Amino acid sequence: MEFEPGIAVVSGAAQGIGAAVVDTLLAQRVRVVALDIHAEALAARYAGIEGVTPLALDVSDATAVERAVAQIEAEIGPIGSLANVAGILRMGDILATTTADWLATFAVNTHGVFHLSTAVARRMKARGRGAIVTVGSNAATTPRTLMGAYCASKAASAQFTRCLGLELAEFGIRCNIVSPGSTDTDMQRQLWTDDSGPARVIAGSLASHRLGIPLKKIATPDDIAGVVTFLLSSAANHVILQDIVVDGGATLGR
Repeated sequence: MEFEPGIAVVSGAAQGIGAAVVDTLLAQRVRVVALDIHAEALAARYAGIEGVTPLALDVSDATAVERAVAQIEAEIGPIGSLANVAGILRMGDILATTTADWLATFAVNTHGVFHLSTAVARRMKARGRGAIVTVGSNAATTPRTLMGAYCASKAASAQFTRCLGLELAEFGIRCNIVSPGSTDTDMQRQLWTDDSGPARVIAGSLASHRLGIPLKKIATPDDIAGVVTFLLSSAANHVILQDIVVDGGATLGR
């Protein structure tokens, strides 16, 4: 595959889907700047790996994001691709959700996507090319119990990405969304109380109004990264405003 000239930036890159996206891009010989708020984990993950520059960043901090993007452009190179992967999950009944948890969820999952996407897109617009992918969730369109803040924040970031893509299309910038379902990451594993966790996710639960996974397996981070990389590549040269669901059929094609 071919990619936009310049640097690929990936947020949430210290682990999980973000790290898998970085690895997939590196395998395609794309230079990557890996962003994450967890500086030590980020540095350890990419120690000794060529082609990647780890950079600690809190995407919820607009000033820090603008500073980081300017630094990348000045010291490493122009940004040709962006993958918004950073995200957090705060579980709980909606009526018991604190204002702090609600705001923290939106600060990363929604505001972080806004901060990083707009800072990067302003530079892309001037060059007349670029590709942006936001990793959302199938929970953005399918209600989930105990995940009200997460679902709402992912729905907001998905619609933002579509609107951004509509405004930027005439400047040669493609914006798309990838919406995973249950994926074997630390975020998913925090929901499991014992070794039966994966089996219960695959089977689904009528009590929690949740369908199972028809494909009978949970996604790996590489499953998601492959689709993200496709959308960032020239293979998706005429694809914009799309939301590709990667959930093994868990939402029945919506």
